[in-house]
Amino acid sequence: MLAARTGMSPDAWNASRDLGPYRDRHDAGRELARRLQPLGLERPVVLALPRGGVPVGVEIARALQCPIDVLLVRKLGAPGFPELGLGAIVDGTPPQRVLNPRVIEAVQPPPGYLEDEEARQRAVLAARREHLRHGRAPQPVAGCSVVLVDDGIATGGTMRAALQALQSSGASRRVVAVPVAPANTAEMLGIPPQDLVCPLQPEDFQSVGAYYQDFEQVDDAQVLRLLEQAWHDLPSNAGRAAAAS
Repeated sequence: MLAARTGMSPDAWNASRDLGPYRDRHDAGRELARRLQPLGLERPVVLALPRGGVPVGVEIARALQCPIDVLLVRKLGAPGFPELGLGAIVDGTPPQRVLNPRVIEAVQPPPGYLEDEEARQRAVLAARREHLRHGRAPQPVAGCSVVLVDDGIATGGTMRAALQALQSSGASRRVVAVPVAPANTAEMLGIPPQDLVCPLQPEDFQSVGAYYQDFEQVDDAQVLRLLEQAWHDLPSNAGRAAAAS
């Protein structure tokens, strides 16, 4: 199950960590942080995809001593098939719509459907933003190395939308950091292999949860607690700018 393109054999991987799959999301975040530190990222900012990406991202931000924030993404579901994404709305100022032309061509949604679906998801996005941030402004990322974090990648649709939305953010670099993903993930996301930090990339990928000993669902209460603690303990971009001036 763990035969993966990691730069070491599965036996060496297990021996080096005294276990096979990750213990939990925090353990996975610490492993990613260990691999990110040698990259020498300039002005790193962690953007975690909630909910599962937040425990992973908090560990990375602590190790890098950098700001962390959440990046909210809402799928634009197809008519009658809400899990099939016509695209996504990615939070920002303003939120950005990212479409999947191939799916739209295949589904051919009726006139007005996409606009109505976007309005619904924008409303959900605004509510989620207020619930998780309580009016806190998003972390600026212009001139920063953005580390996009989730607890794993299966189809890659959400991460692709996030990467595309960040193209116009002014970020100096975009790095995807995930504990596990299919072997063709860099190609699937359209990023250079050096911008993907993913210790486990199995050829026979099953599901994200199969590579964790503890993959209990993360709820909003956990996300809020982790974010509030991190925002209290870790630097913000505003604080870094003030320190540099």
